[in-house]
Amino acid sequence: MGQEEGTLNIPPRKVVKTLSVGQEVEGTVKRVTDFGAFVDIGVGRDGLVHVSEMGAGRVPKPSDVVREGDRITVWIKELDRDKNRISLSMITPGTMTMRDLEEGMVISGKVTRLERYGAFVDIGVGRDGMLHVKEMGHGYVEKPEDVVQIGQAIQVQIVGVDRRRGRIDLSIKELLPPPPPQHEMAPATAPQTAKAEENVVAIALGDEGDFVSPFEMAFKEANRGDRGARRERRKKTRVWEYEEEDEEDLIQRTLAHHRKSKGQ
Repeated sequence: MGQEEGTLNIPPRKVVKTLSVGQEVEGTVKRVTDFGAFVDIGVGRDGLVHVSEMGAGRVPKPSDVVREGDRITVWIKELDRDKNRISLSMITPGTMTMRDLEEGMVISGKVTRLERYGAFVDIGVGRDGMLHVKEMGHGYVEKPEDVVQIGQAIQVQIVGVDRRRGRIDLSIKELLPPPPPQHEMAPATAPQTAKAEENVVAIALGDEGDFVSPFEMAFKEANRGDRGARRERRKKTRVWEYEEEDEEDLIQRTLAHHRKSKGQ
């Protein structure tokens, strides 16, 4: 006798009245399809466990989880009293699934694996989330292990959910203290830089406020450097000064100086 014949004499709504949403029951898998499995829970009407209710994470196909004849524990998910239908779930009530995730949600998790591009975190939905290295801090993070370690319990924020692909993107950046304001990060040499810029402006304007081209300004700077170098050389080097001396006298002075330096 088939299922339909076995329930012909059961008045509508009688089956569902013996059950309640959230109730835990045991049953036997009677048939496995591409979209789920029918389970006999002993009330004269088989309940359906949809593939999406066979695990907290993504289940590719029902046959990966159950087979005909398996004895399983299920929970009443929904009761359709008008059509006398029973929807079942293999997920314990209260268990969070991917369907419960929303962007912006903050949740606890545990680091399960490290890769060069980030870390995988178990957040209890049957599918690890991905914490990319760029989401590990406000600044540059070279390696994931500089921030988290395998087995570490952390708080993460959901920043993306792709239920079809079973992908969860996580972040801890927004949960960290904000970076200091930009003006506090300015280098200590900033006032000197500003002063240097003022000098450049003064040079560009010239002594009388006239505009000086960049070429002229560079030329003046070069001359200023040459004059300074010449002054230094005059301080360190003895120079011969002469006025109206003939060439012979200059030669004699030079030879005398040379002999003296040789100790002659």
